[in-house]
Parts: sequence; C-alpha cells; structure tokens
Amino acid sequence: MHIVVDLVILVSTILLGIPVPFCFMAAALYMGIIFFPDFSFLMTVGFRGLNSLTLLAIPFFIMAGSLMGSAGIAERLVGVANSMLGRIRGGMGAATIVACAIFGAISGTCSSAVACIGSIMIPRLETLGYPRSYSTAMVSCAAVLGQLIPPSVPMILYAWVTQQSVAACFLSTVVPGLLTMTAFCIINYFMCRQMPSVRVDPPLPSRERNILVAKAFKRGVWSLLMPVLILGGIYGGVTTPTESAAVAVAYSIFVGFMIHRELSGKILGKSLYTAATTSGVITLMLFFVTILGRLYTMQQVPMKIAAFLLSFSDNKIVILLMVNVFLIIIGMLMDDLSGTMLSAPLLMPLMLQIGVHPIHFAAILGTNLGLGNVTPPTAPILYLGGRIGNVPIDQYIKPALIFMIFGNIPIIILTTYVPGLSMWLPRLLMGVK
Repeated sequence: MHIVVDLVILVSTILLGIPVPFCFMAAALYMGIIFFPDFSFLMTVGFRGLNSLTLLAIPFFIMAGSLMGSAGIAERLVGVANSMLGRIRGGMGAATIVACAIFGAISGTCSSAVACIGSIMIPRLETLGYPRSYSTAMVSCAAVLGQLIPPSVPMILYAWVTQQSVAACFLSTVVPGLLTMTAFCIINYFMCRQMPSVRVDPPLPSRERNILVAKAFKRGVWSLLMPVLILGGIYGGVTTPTESAAVAVAYSIFVGFMIHRELSGKILGKSLYTAATTSGVITLMLFFVTILGRLYTMQQVPMKIAAFLLSFSDNKIVILLMVNVFLIIIGMLMDDLSGTMLSAPLLMPLMLQIGVHPIHFAAILGTNLGLGNVTPPTAPILYLGGRIGNVPIDQYIKPALIFMIFGNIPIIILTTYVPGLSMWLPRLLMGVK
C-alpha cells in the first residue's frame, strides 16, 4: 500500500506541473520517512550515485547542442541535406528530417534538435508552401531522432543505471533511428502529395546537380566532420563518451570562432549558462532518483512488478506488449530522462527474467520514451516545437499524430519483437553476446 501511495504522489505531482526533481524528492521523502527515518544512509546513497565520470558527458553534449545553432553548424547540415533532397516532391521536408538525424549524431538531445533545426527550417518550409502547422508537427516529431541517433543523453543515463556499456547502448538505437527517419520521409512524401500549395524547385541536369551538392558539402565539411569525430572516437576506442562530448564542445567553439566566424563571446557565455542550469536540474533529479531507486529495490518493487505482470501471462509476446504500454504511459507523464531513470531499474529484473537482453531493452526503452516526448499530456518536445513554430497545438496535433501512429509505433513494434534490429551493431562492433 505504501508503494502505491508513493507512486500516486510521484505521478500526481508531475501532473500538477511541479518541477520533476521535486516530484522525485517528494516520493523519496515519503518512502524514506516510512521505511528509513534515519536519512544519513539515504544521503550517502545519493552522493555515491552521482560519483560517475560517465555523467560528465551530459553537460558537454547539452552545451555542444546549444553551440551548434549559433556556430553555423546546424545551418550547414541543413544545406547538405537540402542539396541532395530539395528538388523532389516533399524533398525539403525530407531534408529537414534527415538534418534532424544528422544533428542527433552530435547533440544527443531532442530539445536541441527541435530548437536549432526548427528555427532554421520552419520559416523556410513556409516560403515553399508547406503549411506552418504541418512543418511544426514534422520538425517536432523528427526531433526525436536526436535521441535515437547516437550519442544520446538518455542512453548515457540508461547505461549508468543498468551498468551496461555506453557505446553498446548508443549502437542499439541506430537501426531503429534510421528506420524511423525513413518512415517519416515516406509519410512526408505522401502528405505532400495532398498539399497543392507545396512548391518544388525544377530538377537540374546531373552535372549542375552534382556541382550544387559538391558546393554544399564543401561549405558544410566542417559540420559533417563533427559526428565523424564524436562517433569515430567512441567506436574507434580513442575516446570515451565523456571525452568525445568534451571534444564536441571544443570543436564547436573552434569552428564557430575560427572557421565560420559566427560565434561570439556573449553567445558562448549563454551556452555555458544553459548547460550549467540544465545539468544542475538533471543532477538534482539524479540524486533523488538514485535514492528512490535504492528504496524501491530494498522493498523489492521491481520484483513485485515482475510478479504482477507475469500473473497475467507468462507469454513473452504479451509481457512485452504490456511493457510497451507501460513505457508509453510513462512517456506521456514525464520527459525521457525522468522516464529512463524510473523505468530502467524497475523493469530490468522482469526483462532478464523473460530473456530480453539489457542492450535490446535499451532500444525498447529509447523508442518508447522517444514517442513519449511528443505524446500529450506532457509532450515537452511537441510543446517546444509549437513555441518555436508559433503555432497553437490544436493546429498541429493532427499531423503530429499521423507521424506518431504511422512512423513511431510500427518502429516500436519492430524494435520490440525483432531483437536483431537493436542487437546487430552492438554484436558486430562491440562483440556483445
């Protein structure tokens, strides 16, 4: 009964709009008062949990994402994608989706993707006849690729919570991310066929088109080198994810000041401030989530959840379906970082019991909580996209639902029931068993 009351406290405070770290604090305080009145033990648990070099990657990736828009990196990535796709029907929309995926290979967060790509592309799409509401919905949904294409901040947290390899968790969402990108491009193509207002630039002869692409690549070469440096360093064994995140920041500053010359000291200071405040919120949340997770483990909450779900059915297919529903509900109530911190320790014993590999579960969690980012009532990325596009939610929720239903949900089902999609790259490149 106390556990149920605690979960009610957690969910109700989130729904009331209280900042997420304080929601976890309230839940941890209730459990601590009931079961461990001496808080000295719990405080040390929280501090030990934060003592991890892996977590240092989070502020660096947040800062890198903030710098990309100001340093001209994001705009040049959009230019490269547009040079290849811009002259086909729905091509500019597809270029926007691909740009979000490339951006995800640098920033690791959805919010950075929707802020940078949205502010660049939504006005440009509108001039080409795309309804502003549709563009806003498309950019908001495509920003989820920032979480699926590595590096990914939620995957860093998942690896930290479950004691898995960060690089392997990164790789687990690559194929689902690319499939989601492809599905979104297909949806965009068919949606644009029903929009007579959408204009398409006339196709160019092969030679002129190749020249255009070459110019875009030349202009964007420094931007395209960034994901190569980050991911190449991680999977080449040269740098850890934390070191690669620091390299991303240093590279953004170098390119912004010395190459593109679009970065200023004021913008750099603002990026440092944003990274510090966001990281502070995340750290506070991690502190209380660590305490709450330890209390739940000591009270055998994960095992009780596993027993509860297994009481309905011992069929793996049915259990995974229930887990997906649970994760989508969690995603609807809280952001991806909070959902990862709560769901990973609670569901891991069940996953191991039914034979789901922890790396496969990373992809299941990532795709589900990615959908949760744009699923009301919480939907932080959907609302952020609306603010950037300056469109009321009632105008862009319908096209957003089309992307979710026909883009996200089929990929979630495939990722859940076809383990090879998430396990192929970790086995190939990392030797994961």
